[in-house]
Amino acid sequence: MQSINTEFGRVVIISNRLPIAIKKIKGQLSIQQSPGGLATGLRHLQSEKKVIFVGWPGYITENQKEQKYIEEKLITEYHCYPIFLSRHEFEKYYYGFSNRTLWPLFHYFTSHCTFEESEWEVYKQVNQKFYRKINSLATTQDIFWIHDYHLLLLPQLIRKKYSESTIGFFLHIPFPSSEVFRIFPWRSELLEGVLGSDLIGFHTYEYARHFLSSSLRLLGYEHEFASITIKDRIVKVDNYPIGIDAKEIEDLLQHPDTQKDIERLKKSLDINGKTLILSVDRLDYSKGIPQRLEAYEMFLSQNPQCHNKIIYLMICTPSRTKVKDYSLLKQEVDGLIGKINGRFGNPGWTPIHYMYQFFPFEKLLPFYVIADIAFITPIRDGMNLVAKEYVASKTDNRGVLILSETAGAVEELSEALIINVNNKKEIVNALCEAISLTEKEQIERMKPLRQRIVEYDIQHWTQSFIRSLIETKKKKALHFSRKLNPDWQKKLLTEYKKSQRRLLLFDYDGTLIPFYKKPDKAVPDAALKRILHAFAENPKNLLVIISGRDQKTLKQWLGDIPCALVAEHGASLRKSEKSRWRSPEIFTLKWKDEVRPILKSYEARVPGSFVEEKDIGLAWHYRNAIPELGEMRACQLHDHLKEFLANIDLQVLHGKKVVEVKPLAINKGKATLEFIKVKKWDFILALGDDWTDEEMFKVLPPLAYSIKVGFGTTHAQLYIESPQECRTLLKKMLKTC
Repeated sequence: MQSINTEFGRVVIISNRLPIAIKKIKGQLSIQQSPGGLATGLRHLQSEKKVIFVGWPGYITENQKEQKYIEEKLITEYHCYPIFLSRHEFEKYYYGFSNRTLWPLFHYFTSHCTFEESEWEVYKQVNQKFYRKINSLATTQDIFWIHDYHLLLLPQLIRKKYSESTIGFFLHIPFPSSEVFRIFPWRSELLEGVLGSDLIGFHTYEYARHFLSSSLRLLGYEHEFASITIKDRIVKVDNYPIGIDAKEIEDLLQHPDTQKDIERLKKSLDINGKTLILSVDRLDYSKGIPQRLEAYEMFLSQNPQCHNKIIYLMICTPSRTKVKDYSLLKQEVDGLIGKINGRFGNPGWTPIHYMYQFFPFEKLLPFYVIADIAFITPIRDGMNLVAKEYVASKTDNRGVLILSETAGAVEELSEALIINVNNKKEIVNALCEAISLTEKEQIERMKPLRQRIVEYDIQHWTQSFIRSLIETKKKKALHFSRKLNPDWQKKLLTEYKKSQRRLLLFDYDGTLIPFYKKPDKAVPDAALKRILHAFAENPKNLLVIISGRDQKTLKQWLGDIPCALVAEHGASLRKSEKSRWRSPEIFTLKWKDEVRPILKSYEARVPGSFVEEKDIGLAWHYRNAIPELGEMRACQLHDHLKEFLANIDLQVLHGKKVVEVKPLAINKGKATLEFIKVKKWDFILALGDDWTDEEMFKVLPPLAYSIKVGFGTTHAQLYIESPQECRTLLKKMLKTC
């Protein structure tokens, strides 16, 4: 794999836990690097000191000497910068808010959620603590990569100080639907926190879609091609399914100790002639363990011929034992296992071998190797790397994976036997099928799984994400160079002042005045009219207001200004205050009777939307509708009309919160050419905010200044952020003359 271009500086990895383990043995601190994860994926960069890690070292101490010793050793030997948490902070931020609020909420277990104000406050404080550490060591050239639900506020904190830096965020757990997320009391703060990033990554497309939906419905941020425009930034949202270190697994499988452990396990479990079923989980309510046990009980009840011929080895790692829900879950699991073993067991056979303990990966690998079936049934899981580790261990392509459809890994592991964790009958059928598959059938399923796991490993994941971040930084630099900065502004003002023949082409809504929920409220204020009068009354200027508004509205609002007016994107125009209105083209309006009922049907289906009757067009507005519903129906309407009007000289425009139908011959480009050809101009300025103005920008001569109001893809040379900034520019232009 090609190396990553790190010309932009270091990659700063920020996560709740550092990739190290600290233990105190007989009064002495032992520090070791943890295997796997990001440290593995970025090892080649780490060796070049291009990567540093920031996070909690997994060890709580108030002893200043210990903290100093740990910090010096971690920085020097591991490129890790520790953040020390007090016992109170850890309890409230980690066990409290992170794992009693965010974890259950994001996994759809809303009944397990607690919403404690005190825990939220500590969560904010710890995120601030992470920011202060980063601020003490970072530079603007660094690329920041923040991880997981513990640090959702951190991207925005960094953004406020390092506004031009590149910030990535990756969520390792699911992101819930907007209907679930909206019950969270501090939802806006959390979303704004994450949206401080330039690139936001998720394991699956589904999680990314949920995040985009929440950003739209709760904050009103629209998205296009999975990108959200916020002021002068574009936030890219994408999915990057995490991989495992397949090479490390292959190396471990060749190690003599692993081979010895495999043989030892086979003997101790007495698996000769038996089918070994394996599950490996943290003891967590998201893993579907009780549902799995109940389905296994049904399987044993319905398939007595399998008794004494199968072994179910269930490994559970203790997790968050101080959280009440987890201790209650353990009691439930212990009870179910006891019940099943008591009901079906006999002196020579135990249906479930239960191991409630932690295994380091090198000791867990032999279990994968000897298991005939992996039995993985989470109710909701961000990815589930156990499924991938099991597949990677099957170098002979023999074995069967049973996987819940609600695990993130299912999108990549489609050859597995996919089950609904809440459908016991389906799970029983999957077990029966897994046991009966021939060796050839197992290989046919496992081989493509292994090829995928090996190719899309942890190195591929880390490098893909970092490359995307670097590309984001390059695009930011390109967009930033097009902003109307002081140098560009000075050049524009100088040329405006010395010019004698000036053409000024101004859009109205979204350019001279902000958008209003009700379009008829966007009446020009006195200050704007004074500005327009001043431009129009200057004999060197020809001012043209070129708008999508109808003729009647423009006459009513701007008719007293001695300027040219263009209505409905060029359907009719008035070249001066004393000129009569005329239409460049002759139009038939019979089509309106056919199109109007279609728009009216969408008006009825989308509360808050309405149909506007224009002189030569029809428009369906949905600015007041529920954002997600409005966007969905607008896309449907656009497609409906495009098909309905095929081969007819009409066009369908999907603008900002509006879908409009008008004759094909009309656009702002044609209207602009009407004024460009009047004389030889030595200064041209065009201002517009949406894609209907792009036709105007495209026909301008090279000498023209074209400025888009708002950030986004455009044919304009430059951009400014808002109508307010537009007015500021216009006032400065007036002061030069």
